[in-house]
Amino acid sequence: MQNEVSIIIPVYNRAKIVERTLLSVLDQSYRPLHLILVDNCSEDDTLRVLNDFKNRHESSDFKVTVLQEPVHTAGAARNRGFSAATGQWVLFFDSDDVMAPDLVEQYMRKQESCGGTPQVIITKARLVRADGSKCVLPFHKGDELANHLLHGMLATQRYAVRRDFFALTDGWNPSLPGWNDWEMGVRLLLAQPRVAYLEPAEPLVFINETGSASITGTEFHSRQGQWEHVIDLIGQTIEASSIDNKERYALLLEYRKVVLAAHYRREGFNNLAEPLYREAFGKLKRRRLLRLIIPLLYRWLVAGRRGASSAARLLIR
Repeated sequence: MQNEVSIIIPVYNRAKIVERTLLSVLDQSYRPLHLILVDNCSEDDTLRVLNDFKNRHESSDFKVTVLQEPVHTAGAARNRGFSAATGQWVLFFDSDDVMAPDLVEQYMRKQESCGGTPQVIITKARLVRADGSKCVLPFHKGDELANHLLHGMLATQRYAVRRDFFALTDGWNPSLPGWNDWEMGVRLLLAQPRVAYLEPAEPLVFINETGSASITGTEFHSRQGQWEHVIDLIGQTIEASSIDNKERYALLLEYRKVVLAAHYRREGFNNLAEPLYREAFGKLKRRRLLRLIIPLLYRWLVAGRRGASSAARLLIR
């Protein structure tokens, strides 16, 4: 359908809370919409909830498709959803997050105001922590690859992409249990899309921390090795690309290892943190300024303070 937008949501064990997300899609001011829900091996009543939502709310301009994906990773579920997408634009979203009622409409207004040229539109997002506290996630225009490596600017919920452009990629990597959106965002940006930014006064996306019952999980030490694998995989992808200034992006990835080491240490696993930190610092310290600054940033991260990655982006040129 012309001007249709497809919204793809993988769902795993969300029977009790997914309706909040689904209603935020239903409440969108924009039509026509195609909502694609992919049950990803749920062990609770999720599939029934999804089908019930479809039966109650599907209409001529609000199509709902419910699918199942047996491979238990978010990447596999999103690929299954994308295979059914028919909209000119696609939004990937998560099953515990919420979109403001005018999110899709604002995306479409932005692409129209840009003459229909954008292939990716990035927007602001607000994080709602489990304790109820909130913060606006980093949002920086330009320098897209660096900003994504450090700040996850193309996190799953934070962009709309033209379906024909996304189809040129290899899709989501189904083998990655975590950070799959970070890896996907890198490959999208290496394809050099025309990028636009949606800059509302207040964020239109609300990312909720809802605990460990998710496809990807919420803590780091139990998946030690998997995160490092994604960092190394991204490094190999960048090295194989034609992008300029590869040394800079390699250093930014080493800094991401510093951030990961800080997570391990904050979770009480210094035996995991120290070897990783030493490995990354061994490469970063080849630049004199970084040799002085990185230990300070590491301590700052371990203390749970914010802003270190913005500092790293300015230092690593």
